[in-house]
Amino acid sequence: MSLESGKPAGGQRWLHLTDPVAIRALAHPIRHQLIRLIGRLGRATTAEAARELGISHGLASHHLHLLAKYGFVEQITGKDSREKPWRLVATSWDTPGAYSTPEGNAAVEVYEQFRAELAVEQLLSWQQRRGEWPDSWRPYTGVGISTVYLTQDELAGLTAELEAALLRYVNERPLDDLAARPPGSVPVDFTLFVLPSAGPPETGDRETGDRETGQRKDG
Repeated sequence: MSLESGKPAGGQRWLHLTDPVAIRALAHPIRHQLIRLIGRLGRATTAEAARELGISHGLASHHLHLLAKYGFVEQITGKDSREKPWRLVATSWDTPGAYSTPEGNAAVEVYEQFRAELAVEQLLSWQQRRGEWPDSWRPYTGVGISTVYLTQDELAGLTAELEAALLRYVNERPLDDLAARPPGSVPVDFTLFVLPSAGPPETGDRETGDRETGQRKDG
């Protein structure tokens, strides 16, 4: 894995993950919560992290050091001589090179399953909290499902367009950059599942141009 230096703007720091063990290290609820917490606060000591998550100091320290081992967080000098705070080394990561080996592919599958299960938990939590939010927010949240017949090239192009729309904000607003957050902004999670729902296309298969679009369920 390597930290990318050529990504644009805003202090965004990317980590390209190829080590299967490092990828699997992300698939843990406490480590996920620690990364989110440090991103939200900008930096946090082990004691602060333990208190915020309601876990022991020793457990927080164990998972923070594992995250540090694989390059996700690091300790930095604090304002005084007390415990050094942790900060994120990378604010975004991807796994494009992991698919080249069976071990890497298996690790990505473990991480994907973890994130999928987490997304379901987040959806159920949002459904319980949605009534507390202003009506103006609700139409843009929830689950949207669409089915459309695409060629491989069309799928690649559409996925790139969706990613570009999100990366505009991702690159402008690193997870731990408090100053980059506009007034009134809140953390919003986007989980995109791109799932072909049939067998692989036959060689020379003719395109029918048929399209099926599911009803979008908003709010």
